[in-house]
Amino acid sequence: MIIDDALLEDCIAGKRNAQNALYRRFASTMMAVCLRYARNRSEAEDLMQEGFLKVFLNISSFRKKGSFEGWIKRIMINNALNHYRKNRKIPYHWDIEQINETEIEDQEEDTELQYPFPADVLLSLIQALPEGYRMVFNLYVFEEYGHKEIAEMLSISENTSKTQLLKARRYLRRRLAEMANSGKNG
Repeated sequence: MIIDDALLEDCIAGKRNAQNALYRRFASTMMAVCLRYARNRSEAEDLMQEGFLKVFLNISSFRKKGSFEGWIKRIMINNALNHYRKNRKIPYHWDIEQINETEIEDQEEDTELQYPFPADVLLSLIQALPEGYRMVFNLYVFEEYGHKEIAEMLSISENTSKTQLLKARRYLRRRLAEMANSGKNG
């Protein structure tokens, strides 16, 4: 979505009607982003509201280089990651010997299930992932970050990122296979 300069300037000036228009324009897209990172809809709504507060507080720092939607999305993702880091109770401690590197590489070639699953079912499965799995899965699959970048963002090792992705994929694949075998989507 392209934002016009007048709307941007009105938002920078703090005009409520412009902020409301900008919120309405981007809310559904940003809610979809927040839903992927949250455990449930209520948490996603909180993340989105906090994210939009940050957008409006920092809108004057938007440099008009790149898309405005991408800038807002980055704020939403950073907000979700900060929320995750702040609420993480147990840091990652994985023995690297627990995972076979070739197994990780083999998992990069996912086999697709032939059974169609509605988006809401897939979203609920992603939300059900343990937090570490969910963060890494979203950053790798949807945001297309590499393991090195994810490791830096989450203050974990690259191998932990790979392990978390592997385990997330296994969980999702197993749950989808169970659903396909039972003939149900939820």
